[in-house]
Amino acid sequence: MKNLCMGIPNEKQKQFFLAETPFVAYGGARGGGKSWAVRKKAMLLALRYAGIKLLLLRRTYPELRENHILPFLKELQGIAFYKESQKAFTFINGSRLKFGYCDTEADVLQYQGQEFDIIFIDEATQFTEYQFNALTACLRGANNFPKRFYLTCNPGGVGHAWVKRLFIDKSYTVTENAADYSFILAKVYDNKVLLEQDKNYLRMLNNLPQALKSAWLDGNWDVFAGQYFNEWNRELHVVQPFIIPENWRRYFSMDYGLDMLAGYFIAMSPEGRAYVYREIYESGLIISAAAAKILQARQDEQIYSYIAPPDLWNRRQDSGKSAAEIFATAGIRLSRANNDRVMGWYNLKEWLAPILSEEGASASLQIFANCVNLIRTLPLLEYDKVIPNDVACEPHELTHAPDAIRYFLAGRPAPALPKPKELKPAFGAKRVSASKSLGLGDKLKIF
Repeated sequence: MKNLCMGIPNEKQKQFFLAETPFVAYGGARGGGKSWAVRKKAMLLALRYAGIKLLLLRRTYPELRENHILPFLKELQGIAFYKESQKAFTFINGSRLKFGYCDTEADVLQYQGQEFDIIFIDEATQFTEYQFNALTACLRGANNFPKRFYLTCNPGGVGHAWVKRLFIDKSYTVTENAADYSFILAKVYDNKVLLEQDKNYLRMLNNLPQALKSAWLDGNWDVFAGQYFNEWNRELHVVQPFIIPENWRRYFSMDYGLDMLAGYFIAMSPEGRAYVYREIYESGLIISAAAAKILQARQDEQIYSYIAPPDLWNRRQDSGKSAAEIFATAGIRLSRANNDRVMGWYNLKEWLAPILSEEGASASLQIFANCVNLIRTLPLLEYDKVIPNDVACEPHELTHAPDAIRYFLAGRPAPALPKPKELKPAFGAKRVSASKSLGLGDKLKIF
């Protein structure tokens, strides 16, 4: 067997080589040396552990061939044997490295029933969550080798949302274990070899439009190509919860269906700023259960208006009543929102737009940090490919919370009521302090 020249990994590539969690994502920005690290790790594992099965995927075959198959043909001469018909290398110790691609959603079905010890996805944000989950089911086998899933990724692409949720936001479902996921941030500055070989690469990234530059150079997962709300800035729009003054007018706005109740309590300041201060985000609720959930979350606050989409006034075939009527019976009288989608989204963009002053930048829409699903989904919305002025309706899960805010803003919400003047106590009477209302109810909460 010929001597294998591995090269010298940088510090981030070393972290990738040593990572041991079941799911490891490596990347964040362009030019971090991700593809090289994937090839070397696959090579090392195949040689170290005899008889294991590995799968390496890219979205298209041309990408797969240029980035992996052709380099492997040079690097593995005398070490492994390649069969084009199978698109696989077989190593002299019995390990097998198979290559694949998933150009369409259905392409992933070809791997059903197959077993792999290790799966690599290079440029994982080009894969859908369905494809990722289907491939995860192939990560099995009777041997004792610990199963691993390795991903490389950059911000943007059809899979941006699920990669960001798992590895950046670390927001997990009840079936997902946080300890199973790790993320290694890599930027172009970590790749000294690339910067030495291509003096113009860094200059090219710096000359990109601001959104792409923020994603590709800085690895900012809140910014990506095709993003609808490029006004979004976490530092500008997300604030820590505080006590809501008693005189601020409060609203509740929601998007409702059996698939999701996304409801938000919103307060208007005297300056006309909207503060989204409390969130309900729950699926599978019938109307009566949804109403009970809203009333419970309201606590003893006075809500000026409950805002809902127009389709809740459609009469149901089973009862002849509309959802709005059933909500009214439960004690919640709804106000019908304007559902002009394009104008509504444009209106939301205006509320997100930065306002510059001598005190610095601010925005008319502020979101409490506890409204995690609104913060998660709003920046992930993309332009519709058919109607470019509209927001894409898929993935549908991303639209619930932003829709609720769109309905609220379409109603031209009024600012806070004037603060009532303090009455002077009569002679000899004791002064009684006014109670203060909290953003999360009248009882003190610890955030």
